Amino acid sequence: MNGCKILVVDDEPEMTELISLYLQREGYHVHTADNGSDALAMASAVRPDLILLDILLKGIDGIEVCQQLRRYSDVPILFLSCKSDDTDIIHGLSVGGDDYITKPFSPSQLVARVKAHLRRSARLSGMQPDEEETIRFDGLVIDLAGRTVEVNGKPVALSAKEFDLLAFLAKTPNRVFELDLLYQEVWGTDSMGDTRTLMVHISNLRKKIENNPANPKWIVNVRGVGYKFNAKEGIASHVHR
Repeated sequence: MNGCKILVVDDEPEMTELISLYLQREGYHVHTADNGSDALAMASAVRPDLILLDILLKGIDGIEVCQQLRRYSDVPILFLSCKSDDTDIIHGLSVGGDDYITKPFSPSQLVARVKAHLRRSARLSGMQPDEEETIRFDGLVIDLAGRTVEVNGKPVALSAKEFDLLAFLAKTPNRVFELDLLYQEVWGTDSMGDTRTLMVHISNLRKKIENNPANPKWIVNVRGVGYKFNAKEGIASHVHR
């Protein structure tokens, strides 16, 4: 993973310098911006492999930056936020953010999250042939190779992480996953006891694939345990290409 390009966007020079130092020690090429406009320009010019994006920026904030980037890119975006920014975190994840790191954070936690997202991104880009298949349920089609989803015959746009979450659950239907384990499997790193990222993505996913998100058919909560992909009627077909 050495040599990957990372864009750090934060308007606090000390924070940017600290993050850059630790990432450079890991062998990453770090680019920086301190405002939303420069972040968008840098992202377009550099095409980073991952972006660390502060939510509270002057001018164009991190939420708007994420929204604009998602028009053309699935690059992993990790928001940097303060503990008081719960509403902003939820909003950020809803518009396409993959994860978030709460300030203050330890350098080791930051590096671990960055590595996990880069590893997962690399695995997805190098998908093996035996993973190239389509999973079909009654009214739901998941194309693992094309990373597309259809609900009742109509295409549904999912973020990269929403698709990862749906595909993982659908490939193991009816198995209940605890929150921490589900986060670890889909995000590739430990949740550190904070599973809000997972909860927000499940909520967003339900809004997109469920006929009634308040009473979901597919992604079901097992109270006190976790979540499962509900497939009482079984898989209609599991087609290899």
